[in-house]
Amino acid sequence: MNGTQLRMPSFVEPKTTGTMQTQVEAKSRHEQMLDTIGLIVDKLIPLGITHQTPEDEYFDGRTVTIKGREMVNFSSCSYLGLEHDDRLKAGAIDAINRYGTYFSSSRAYLTTKHYVELEELLGQIFGKPIILGTSTMLSHISNIPVLVSDQDAVILDHSVHASIATAADMLRARRIPVEVVRHSNMDMLEDKIRKHSNAKKVWYFADGVYSMHGDVLPVREVYDLMDRYDNFYLYADDVHGMGWTGKHGAGAVRALAPHHPKMYLVTGLSKSFAAFGGVTVFPDEELKNAVKYFGKTHTFCAPVQPPNLGAAVASAKLHLSDEIYTLHARLQQKIRLFKSLAKLYDLPLYSEAMTPVNFICLGKPETGYYMVRELMNRGFYTSISCYPSVPYNNTGIRVPVTLHHTDEDIEQVIKNIAEILPAALSAGGTRMKDIYRAFKLNPPVAA
Repeated sequence: MNGTQLRMPSFVEPKTTGTMQTQVEAKSRHEQMLDTIGLIVDKLIPLGITHQTPEDEYFDGRTVTIKGREMVNFSSCSYLGLEHDDRLKAGAIDAINRYGTYFSSSRAYLTTKHYVELEELLGQIFGKPIILGTSTMLSHISNIPVLVSDQDAVILDHSVHASIATAADMLRARRIPVEVVRHSNMDMLEDKIRKHSNAKKVWYFADGVYSMHGDVLPVREVYDLMDRYDNFYLYADDVHGMGWTGKHGAGAVRALAPHHPKMYLVTGLSKSFAAFGGVTVFPDEELKNAVKYFGKTHTFCAPVQPPNLGAAVASAKLHLSDEIYTLHARLQQKIRLFKSLAKLYDLPLYSEAMTPVNFICLGKPETGYYMVRELMNRGFYTSISCYPSVPYNNTGIRVPVTLHHTDEDIEQVIKNIAEILPAALSAGGTRMKDIYRAFKLNPPVAA
């Protein structure tokens, strides 16, 4: 990096301490935040932890080769491993042959038949009106400004995905109240609902499965609040829940409860579905059409392209077949194995929810740097989660489980994390009790 600091924006405020803090000049809060991110990136890239390019000529879904070393890839969110399914590949190739590699027209003018077919299939999965967007983030940018009126108020869960938070920033320019509550704190949420009792609608923006920590939205509790407060609505992003659970893979929220009439569900095709595009599920056709015709990204952004549409159609057909439940069962077995072994080794796992997203809490960034590098040396590539994705002292590694992984892969990555952890803690100058305190977790009960 030649000493040059990278700068990139984030809605998360830094909580820097120690040596990192002394390297950040006394500037405005925003400038200080960008400098902190730059300092972190300056550390990550030379260590080979992030922004790497695998050298493989072909991907098999299980391993990647970085700087000549083959590693088991524990960074993929393709939970069902469908990106190498021959049916999805054939669907993409057929779509290219029929419509070309790219279709350059706004949906306001022209739409390919594959778009119509895919929306019909997704409608069967969710049993509600849906719109297919170019991506989940672009769906949020279309949906939120249209759905939220100037008389509404918005409450963000502290851990809500950055794509929703980015779209919510657009509301502040309209002077719509936007507040944040502690993660999944239903008491605090209810206090905010009461505070905004005069608002036309009070929206709770949350995730179905939280992308960093793998915990799940307390759906029943949120539904109870919607039943008790007439003006309370849920806007949920379930992109990490879709595909691997629920009827026809409709996702974690729908697996826990039926579709609430005051819920707007947004999900995506870029994880388990092994395609691309954002999906918004609406309570009725009128609201769907409002976003379809007035949502800016549906008019001014390029549509999902033929190869992805072809693959997504094939994936949707698979999800509508009984085969999907066999895949669900296979993945659940691997999730149970990971969780049970993490508990056996007393690893500081953030959530025991039976999702494929696993977060090992490490605390200080230096602890995370050491852990990821040592795992790479032992043949495992994992994703570091550090500021700005999480608060500064809440660094960890995200270890998703997919159907590409063997049971031995899962057993070995857990074993190696446990072996490396004492030295990683020493490198970060921290203790296990500091981690449990930082993440507000209960330490394991001694046998």
